Amino acid sequence: MIVKLAQHFGLPRGVGSLICAALLLAGAGARAQTGNPTSAGNPFYGSVTAQPLSDETLKLSLDDAVSRGLRNNLGLKEVENDERTVHAEKSEALQEFLPTITLKGDIGVYQHSLAAQGFGPGVISKFSALFPGGKMPAGLSLITRDDLTEGQLHFSETLFSGPVIAGWKAAGSAERAAHFAKMSARGEVVQQVATAYLHAIAASSEVDNAKALLAEDQVSLDHAHAAHQAGVAANLDELRARVQLQAQQQALLYAQNAYEKDLILLKRETGIDPGQKIILTDPAPYSDLAEQTPEEVRAIAYKNRQDYQNLQNQVVTYRAVHNVYRAQRLPTLVFNSYYGTSTVNGAGTRGNFIAMGTLSLPLFREAGIRGSEDASAAQLEAVIAQLADLRNHVDEQVRAALLDVGASAKLVQVAKSNVELATRALSDETDRVNAGVDDNLPLVTAQATLANAQNDLVESLYQYNVSKLALARAAGILELQYRDYLGR
Repeated sequence: MIVKLAQHFGLPRGVGSLICAALLLAGAGARAQTGNPTSAGNPFYGSVTAQPLSDETLKLSLDDAVSRGLRNNLGLKEVENDERTVHAEKSEALQEFLPTITLKGDIGVYQHSLAAQGFGPGVISKFSALFPGGKMPAGLSLITRDDLTEGQLHFSETLFSGPVIAGWKAAGSAERAAHFAKMSARGEVVQQVATAYLHAIAASSEVDNAKALLAEDQVSLDHAHAAHQAGVAANLDELRARVQLQAQQQALLYAQNAYEKDLILLKRETGIDPGQKIILTDPAPYSDLAEQTPEEVRAIAYKNRQDYQNLQNQVVTYRAVHNVYRAQRLPTLVFNSYYGTSTVNGAGTRGNFIAMGTLSLPLFREAGIRGSEDASAAQLEAVIAQLADLRNHVDEQVRAALLDVGASAKLVQVAKSNVELATRALSDETDRVNAGVDDNLPLVTAQATLANAQNDLVESLYQYNVSKLALARAAGILELQYRDYLGR
């Protein structure tokens, strides 16, 4: 539609490309809200490496990670470049409203052949009677020479053009679309980086838990070995303790490997060299979130969601394009003027001036204009329908996010209780084994129960924080209030 408009119906090329860019950026902003789990299909999972590799260990906080992501994320840089392109194209479109002045001057020597212009020797001899003595002057040459100096000034300006005026109005919505797309992309970056940081914290907690359990298993093995050597415990108890220790060593290796991979992903999303050693300085945040109703969050979302504002702006853009087609029925008035001076062989200067207005009427084009107008009206209605659907989708996202926050908060409480109970059970069973009341089979079971409870707590806390980030994103306030939602 835009290409046809720009090439065939008088819309300036700069304005036409600007509207096209606005519609493309609007779609990009909507895609950024959903996200893609693969880095190959989503540039928001990549970044420009800005942190050079050094031997010193880099201390990285959550705020620092988010700040680096906003500076270096590849997807955000692409959207920011698109915004600059739209601004540049708007500047080009402004030229359609400005006058064009052309100044030209030249000086030259021109030779003319009288024979080539029909004044050969035969024709000139007929005028011999006009000269003294009835003879042609001696040395008369058929080649003449002129020295010509001239200057020209051209002025042209479009005084009125319906498509140009309507296209300029659409240029403003194009800039707004680029801005909304950029803000939506920033929210995507904050969510990606914060989620990666929280996942790395969770992986680090699992490593710490595995190390603590490994130390306990080593103590249990030492105790079982000493008891077996003293003849107060069977060899089976020592074998069980050794198997439990080796199983925990495997769990520690898995946890450390997962943690290192999470750090690599975090470094990729924040522009840090993959080989750089980093330490996460923030612990896993936890705080209860104030209760909010769906109506309250939905009102905030309609006011702050960039994708919702972007789609509203698309409606404005398509209305402007529709008005461009309608404006083609209006006449176009162009003013042109010319002033030039010329001097031949220094014989004096002569000037010429022309002022001309051109009024163009779009006669016999009603069928084509009406067809284009109907097509643009259909596209406008489609965008209006998408806007209505997005309102319902925002409501759905808000309600789902609130449910996730509530459920994950309860899971955290249950997981905390399970850890406390499993810790008490392990302590009691340790005392029974040390007193010789039980063998170490119940002790191994209690240790496994505590390990599972601790892992469940780490996972529940991670899911709770991620659900709060999703709620802030659904409300459109993630970049400004992610600290408040995480309780930092």
